[in-house]
Amino acid sequence: MNKKITYTDEPMDGVKVIPDFLPSPEELVLKDETIKITISLSKKSVDFFKIEAKKYNTQYQKMIRRLIDEYAAHHI
Repeated sequence: MNKKITYTDEPMDGVKVIPDFLPSPEELVLKDETIKITISLSKKSVDFFKIEAKKYNTQYQKMIRRLIDEYAAHHI
């Protein structure tokens, strides 16, 4: 497993350069403008999001926010 890798300066045929598709660090730290609201949701719905959030190691509020954002974007 600890075999040393030997690199050579040979031509590489069939290599395709793809454009960088990852967001820049600046894009990763920017947050959407948010506003705090009070909303009453059913216990059943909140429990669902808490269970799902735990599966994906995230916050249930973020999942709900994302769902609402997607809904709004679809209907704008």
